[in-house]
Amino acid sequence: MSRIVLPVVVTANDLFDGDPVWLTPGGNWSRSLADAEVIGEAGLAETRLAAAVAQANRVVGAYLAGVRPGPFGPCPVEFRERLRVRGPAILTSGLCAAE
Repeated sequence: MSRIVLPVVVTANDLFDGDPVWLTPGGNWSRSLADAEVIGEAGLAETRLAAAVAQANRVVGAYLAGVRPGPFGPCPVEFRERLRVRGPAILTSGLCAAE
């Protein structure tokens, strides 16, 4: 495994609807990054990721994503994660929405 830059959260996509989800401290999945367990230890991050990967009947594509502290909880570090938090990047109205 590559070097883990801490802190991180475990994220994946819901198996049934594809929505991004984050692993909570209780081991459940939430659609809100604010509920995610922020992990500050590499060994714990690897353990949580392994547990998430084992939940193939609930989620797909689990991985560790870097975060930083924010005023309302963890904030994503990478552009990809900021986009996932905001929701789908598709047009829901206008000329292209009907296609």
